[in-house]
Amino acid sequence: MKVIKTVAELRAEISAAKQQNKTIGLVPTMGALHEGHLSLIHKAKEQNDLVVVSVFVNPIQFNNKEDLEKYPRKVEDDCALLESNGADVAFVPSVDEMYPEPVNDVYDFGPVAEVMEGPQRPGHFNGVAIVVRRLFDLVEPNRAYFGEKDFQQIAIIRRLLEIMRSETCHPNIEMYRNLELVPCPIVRAEDGLALSSRNARLSKEARNVAPNIYATLQQAVEMSECEDVEDVKQWVMDTLESFHEVNDIPEELRFEPEYFEIVDDTTLQPISRWEDAKGVVGCITVWLTGVRLIDMIRFR
Repeated sequence: MKVIKTVAELRAEISAAKQQNKTIGLVPTMGALHEGHLSLIHKAKEQNDLVVVSVFVNPIQFNNKEDLEKYPRKVEDDCALLESNGADVAFVPSVDEMYPEPVNDVYDFGPVAEVMEGPQRPGHFNGVAIVVRRLFDLVEPNRAYFGEKDFQQIAIIRRLLEIMRSETCHPNIEMYRNLELVPCPIVRAEDGLALSSRNARLSKEARNVAPNIYATLQQAVEMSECEDVEDVKQWVMDTLESFHEVNDIPEELRFEPEYFEIVDDTTLQPISRWEDAKGVVGCITVWLTGVRLIDMIRFR
């Protein structure tokens, strides 16, 4: 595996691969890799000749300075994992290498960015789009792989591709037209907790409590067979907010739900009746001991 730290080196590697007609799979990450990331790499390896994994904590997608500072960074461990799991290239740039000039791009994602994470994290999705577009332009992948835990992010990237495909004068327009976005299922720990780099920040006690988020979502799916949408939404919020009291858990381990929405899996707009959408998912964000945990589950 090659560890590449500069754009010039990366461009040379991609150019050589293109000359050999190799297909390229891109797995964008912010590092602190876990089995969820590795599942994306394995899928990319199955479908492409060359797998490029970026390891870059993107500062412009953080609207919380403390969250950026606390985000786990384990570059050496990450590179060892990448090599042992079949990645061909680890792209590990500095911030200056990724953004040699100030970036002021502003994207209009429409309604998919106006719900759930959008109001809670102003500017977040614009920052995600900027770094993803930068990676697309550098790597020119045939396929790009993203985990469904960040379900709204996938919708944002789909919209980004629509925007890029409309820019007919873009030098990489053919790449954007042909680029396949590959969503991959959530990977969970044995106790159900969705794997996330942020889980490393949980104390042992908090980690033991955290799986109850997914357990609550599973019960919500069962309830949906006989309860309406609003009742299920309210039950999930109430259950998590009162969890520490009902189960005699210390106050410092209480769940603080930020939102729980039941939405159309394509438009991401909230539904009021189960029959309002062909595909329905529930998306949730919960704070636990200062760590922001995201999860989702499919209802229909």
